[in-house]
Amino acid sequence: MLMDLFESGKWRFSRAAAAVTIAAGHLAGCVSAFAGDKPGGPAYAPSRTVLSPGISKPPLGLPADHADIDTEHIFGFSMGSDIGKPGEIEVEFENVGAFGKRSGSYAALANLNQVKYTVSDNFRIAPGFSLSGQRIRGVPGLADHQDVAFSGAALELRYKLVDRAVAPFGLTLHAQPGWSRIDDASGIPIAQYGAEFAALFDRELIKDRLFAAFNVWYGTGGTREIATDLWRHDSEMQLQAALSYAVRPELVFGLGVRYARAYDGGALNRFAGDAIFAGPTFSYTISKEIGISGTWQMQVAGSALGDNRSLNLDQFERHQALLRLNLHF
Repeated sequence: MLMDLFESGKWRFSRAAAAVTIAAGHLAGCVSAFAGDKPGGPAYAPSRTVLSPGISKPPLGLPADHADIDTEHIFGFSMGSDIGKPGEIEVEFENVGAFGKRSGSYAALANLNQVKYTVSDNFRIAPGFSLSGQRIRGVPGLADHQDVAFSGAALELRYKLVDRAVAPFGLTLHAQPGWSRIDDASGIPIAQYGAEFAALFDRELIKDRLFAAFNVWYGTGGTREIATDLWRHDSEMQLQAALSYAVRPELVFGLGVRYARAYDGGALNRFAGDAIFAGPTFSYTISKEIGISGTWQMQVAGSALGDNRSLNLDQFERHQALLRLNLHF
């Protein structure tokens, strides 16, 4: 039962840029060996983050060798710098699930539905609303809960600062303010106001074949629990790296690594715990109008403040998964 797509605006991030860099280097060697070619030359993100798998024709005046594959959604949780063509409208259904705590039964779902409109070559806007669902039984610190409900709304803004079609790499800036009425992890009623910010880098390493992404994400927010009327503030930071190899222009496989670090306090000021996730990614363009993409990642390392046990299952889960559907108009 897909009931735990993890806290939509709260993917927790980063412990050491070094850890992600080492893991990304190892992934590069594996993918290069699979490709049988020499590379030339992660993202919350996200994105969240984050988004259209598929084939696109090069815009007029731009070199064709950079424009065959839209990189936004080919990296799983990480995101490429592409934002679509001016005037393009895209509907996206993004589902993120989180599964497994140290004991008990835990599954959570976070669903974000957006309509994206590319205003110009450099700017895109995407309003959306979210649903969340949980199935929790016997998890210490969480009340037993099973429900699906409307959980909030968000507005995504993206600005392409560097276009990979005319530069050695692409860079897009991401901002997404939002409001939530349900806690994605526990299902309890809340009033939450926050935002996430990201820098999304990508680069084509082997022409039309091998692509790399690196994302830096930061999220912050204030939350009031309805039952207690108490406020809390938290924040998170995430480094993401991913490599994707195009078996065919419409079919892309890859590997992604995320380093997540969680904090009490809205300005990364009181460390609470961290975790590293890794797993395979895929993207498949079914037709010119329809694409799907996703990933399944497992926590491979982590620790919570004051807990010497392996993995961090306080702020994070054993598994996190993503499945995304994109419709182009």
